[in-house]
Amino acid sequence: METLDALQSGQLQGTKRLDLAAGLSQFPLEILELADSLEILDLTNNHLKSLPDEFGCLQKLRIAFFSNNQFEELPAVLSQCPNLAIVGFKANQITTFADHSLPSSIRWLILTDNRIEQVPASLGRLSQLQKLMLAGNQLRSLPEEMAACQNLELIRLSANRLTTLPLWLFTLPRLSWLAYAGNPFCDTTASSPSSLVEIDWTTLTIENVLGEGASGVIFKGIWAAGPTQIVDVAIKVFKGTVTSDGLPMDEMRSCMAAGTHPNLVQMLGKVSHHPEQKAGLVFAFVPPTYKTLGNPPSLDTCTRDTYLPGTTFPLPVIVQITKGIAAAAAHLHAKGILHGDLYAHNVLINSTGESLLGDFGAASFYPSSVPSISRSLEWLEVRAFGCFLEDLLDRCALDNLSAQTELLDCLRCLQQECMNPNPSMRPPFTKICDVLATIS
Repeated sequence: METLDALQSGQLQGTKRLDLAAGLSQFPLEILELADSLEILDLTNNHLKSLPDEFGCLQKLRIAFFSNNQFEELPAVLSQCPNLAIVGFKANQITTFADHSLPSSIRWLILTDNRIEQVPASLGRLSQLQKLMLAGNQLRSLPEEMAACQNLELIRLSANRLTTLPLWLFTLPRLSWLAYAGNPFCDTTASSPSSLVEIDWTTLTIENVLGEGASGVIFKGIWAAGPTQIVDVAIKVFKGTVTSDGLPMDEMRSCMAAGTHPNLVQMLGKVSHHPEQKAGLVFAFVPPTYKTLGNPPSLDTCTRDTYLPGTTFPLPVIVQITKGIAAAAAHLHAKGILHGDLYAHNVLINSTGESLLGDFGAASFYPSSVPSISRSLEWLEVRAFGCFLEDLLDRCALDNLSAQTELLDCLRCLQQECMNPNPSMRPPFTKICDVLATIS
């Protein structure tokens, strides 16, 4: 309420960012008086249903968040804000998305967890659109005009009512991260191996929280696997609600279907008899010598991971990391699994570059019996690997410039092949593994 009072008393003149969660049911018109300076507006967690007609006076506005409100339609007045790059309306009640509701400047659009049945053809004119979050809606199709979104790099379509995956997606030159699980066309019949070990909740001892994401909470724990067998484990208990990537149960199925690989976080079994009937998975505990390789994208980087200032990697470590992640990806695609979120922030590494790929929140199954689809999905994820490799090479610390230049050139060449604008010209993960084995 202090912020609201300051706004209403005129104390916020000149401010560039305003965050206001105060149970608002009406848009405070005093915000419009900040038009000369306001660039970021966050009105998440209120009860708003509409924006005033004068909203377009916020000509400097770049970022606007209205998540967890009560909007039933995407406000068309947004189109009057020429610098608006990021818009978020997650978890509203939106059913109506009218044509030309958005300015052409949009880079990142978040409409997760609404009731949208159809998006307008005018999305195809958003030439700068890089990131599109549509999971948890009621979409039955996407307009063909969206094939013109040539800069689109990440799209989330999980938990909708799509009867097919639009083939134009596979023609997009920059698309790298895709999630579509939880749609009617998805086949999950073979995704849950019956041999998976069930781990009774009573055999698990919870110690502390390791982390919490959108889909669940991860605990450090101990598993009494036998009378004399005590195992350190990580336990993920799922929340059960839709996330930006999709449904937690689809994540769980993907984890179980992925099986065992040296470069995947090892799953030991699924939780049974949880006291609150929650679903859960038990993983081998990853020792603290492993650290997260990168950080998630920022508002500025949009689709690319971020790293702490001064972060560098020795070239031999880069080779070791990329060999491991390429091997993990090849393993997944051999099983008909698209990871969908191949990013450094989902990779754990130790000091020598031994790597583990985790987080299956955006994973999707595909039929390996349809070669055209399976190849296209793999080529798409290969570009994500190319971005991953580019991030590492951009932060490479050369110990011996002359001796390592040739190796660096080989890796740059591989990175460029993986990011070829023509998806069919990209190498499959098996070939990437062969190349890395040769040059290392």
